[in-house]
Amino acid sequence: MGFKVLIVEDSRSSREYIAATVEAVPDVQAFTTASGFEALKLLPRHRFDLIITDINMPDINGLELINFVKKNPNYRETPLFIITTEGRDQDRERGMALGAAEYLVKPFQPEALAGLLRRYLKLA
Repeated sequence: MGFKVLIVEDSRSSREYIAATVEAVPDVQAFTTASGFEALKLLPRHRFDLIITDINMPDINGLELINFVKKNPNYRETPLFIITTEGRDQDRERGMALGAAEYLVKPFQPEALAGLLRRYLKLA
């Protein structure tokens, strides 16, 4: 069975780094996409247990994606993490106000992300 985590990140190196961190947690599978638009196409096809998104992306940015996800009854209660280079307090406050559960600033510690995954997926 396992848990499914959707990673939405336009930077290939960041996407691969986050996916490797996610998949290092036992019983967790990473699904990756390079844009918010691609994520919106994937969401109805799978049941994701957690979503990780960047903010700055082409087409649909991370904040718009969060707004959409939190309005969708299938994903309203799904934990959502933001991992971004945007470290200003106003960016953090905006992301959290839209419904993000966690806000990590790049570069982040893989152990910190793994710990949050275990906590939110109740693996700890």
